[in-house]
Amino acid sequence: MTLTAAQLATHVANNQRENAAIARGLKKQDPELLDHLIELYQHRLLRYLIFLTGRREVAEDLFQETWMRVLIRGGQYDGRARFDTWLFTIARNLVIDLSRKRTMSSLDEMSEGGDDERPFEIVMEGPSPLEQFQARENAAELSEVLLLLEPNYREVLVLRFHEELSLEEIAGVTRAPLSTVKSRLYRGLAALKPEMERIRTLRPAREGAR
Repeated sequence: MTLTAAQLATHVANNQRENAAIARGLKKQDPELLDHLIELYQHRLLRYLIFLTGRREVAEDLFQETWMRVLIRGGQYDGRARFDTWLFTIARNLVIDLSRKRTMSSLDEMSEGGDDERPFEIVMEGPSPLEQFQARENAAELSEVLLLLEPNYREVLVLRFHEELSLEEIAGVTRAPLSTVKSRLYRGLAALKPEMERIRTLRPAREGAR
């Protein structure tokens, strides 16, 4: 549904008031607010961490640590940005810290400018490959395909299509130039196609083995 200019302005104003209220509550370390935020964002945050790490047990540990950071550093949130982008930034930084201590696929590479950062635009008409796949397949199969992608592509796809962040907000979370975010998004979408085809090819064999 497309919002009118008036509806969009109202929506933005409501979000700004909500963010300001969250900022005030975090500065006071309001326990009821924290409980509400955990209830509201727990599924999204855990899903994001699972996609970043590829390991549920690691994601669950980082999930707990993320909320501890929110409690301790809540005064740093000023309400100017969306709360979820600030939350995902905290979680991402914890993943990077962990990856520096372990040999897991590292998000450090995302911060080193390893991508081809030449800006380019690709005009996509109609739904993206990810949106097409979401419409046809179940969530488990989509998660399986996303986990096969390079971490830097996977992260941008999850933030864009699962969390519905704008490209500018993704750039803020990942601390990458906007051109790099666009590059990762389009390259990630391109990488989905062969993996989607491979999953569909393997599916009859899987079903026959049941």
